Amino acid sequence: MIPLCVPNISGNEGRYLAECVSSTFVSTIGPFVSRFETMVAEAAGTQGAVATSAGTTALHAALIAVGVQRDDLVICPALTFIASANAISHTGATPWLFDVDPASWTLDPALLSRELAEETQRHDGQIFHAKTGRRVSAIVPVFTLGIPADMDPILATAREYGLKVVVDGAAALGALYKGRKSGALGADLTMYSFNGNKTTTAGGGGAVAGDSDAVLAHFRHLTTTGRVGTDYDHDVVAFNYRMTNLQAAVGCAQMERLDEFVAAKRRIAARYEEGFRGLNGIGPFPDPEYATSPAWFSGFAFQGEDGGEKSRALRAYLREKSIDARPFWKPMHDQKPYASAPRTKMPVTDTLWRGVVTLPCSTHLTRAEQDKVIETVLEWFESSAL
Repeated sequence: MIPLCVPNISGNEGRYLAECVSSTFVSTIGPFVSRFETMVAEAAGTQGAVATSAGTTALHAALIAVGVQRDDLVICPALTFIASANAISHTGATPWLFDVDPASWTLDPALLSRELAEETQRHDGQIFHAKTGRRVSAIVPVFTLGIPADMDPILATAREYGLKVVVDGAAALGALYKGRKSGALGADLTMYSFNGNKTTTAGGGGAVAGDSDAVLAHFRHLTTTGRVGTDYDHDVVAFNYRMTNLQAAVGCAQMERLDEFVAAKRRIAARYEEGFRGLNGIGPFPDPEYATSPAWFSGFAFQGEDGGEKSRALRAYLREKSIDARPFWKPMHDQKPYASAPRTKMPVTDTLWRGVVTLPCSTHLTRAEQDKVIETVLEWFESSAL
């Protein structure tokens, strides 16, 4: 089986893990954690970063750090992995689900501006959702496939309404927005994931990056049990969301190769695009003019009402040929936990998600393996056209 996306751990991972074991610093204290945080901040283009146990825990604590409270509404695109919405729910808030822009598959800036103008009211300097009466406190743009949302207009709208912005940039390391790194776009905080399928992994874990020392310090305090001083004094209900030195050791070895890995991902995506050029009824993954994609995943999307049926048929055919291919995220408004969440109309999301096909894109995918994927996809198109 040619896998979809597996980690490339052919660098210094083993040597750094051995250092952890020999030093006995295997838990949440150790030199690799601070080194990893420095590497993430540099890659994100920010003043600092704080490592965590997972991307979800990072996003959860980040929302609390910027002031999201129980019973608030937090704006979030419906087209996202469920962790984005779950992190909002863990704060006691509720996602306000939005449709996405068809060119980027990310939060639609025009829709954001229009909905806030038409569906909210301002009281005492705060914004409230007119239908539910709930305070709107933050926006969570999701960088779908690692591709930045169009952040300049999103941030302008956020400033107009006094809303905090916490980016879910889980797979966005290596991405650029108008030439700027993904963490340097003006959001209050940006989250990154280091799950096993990300371009660089720590075997798990996450991080938050930002430019405010005060906000990052508050975030670190929240993720380290709210401990004050060296004794067992704690001043806030907080979380044990720390990354271990073992995870950070793997993360450091991976981050050393970030540029190499992103370049490999982009080469793979370019070969697929060339290989499938001219096929009818499909569209490529997003490539907005304002962004440079990190090409976390590769694939295409069937267009039209029968896109879901075709996607399922192709993926089944590929599996028969020992090639892993996957669907895309089922949107939040179609998920049981968020069936009653407020939402906009979803014409783009509802049409788009079913037709997506993700294809093998590990950074060490061989040319022969990719040739097999391309040839097998073309075989299916030829047979299905008969």
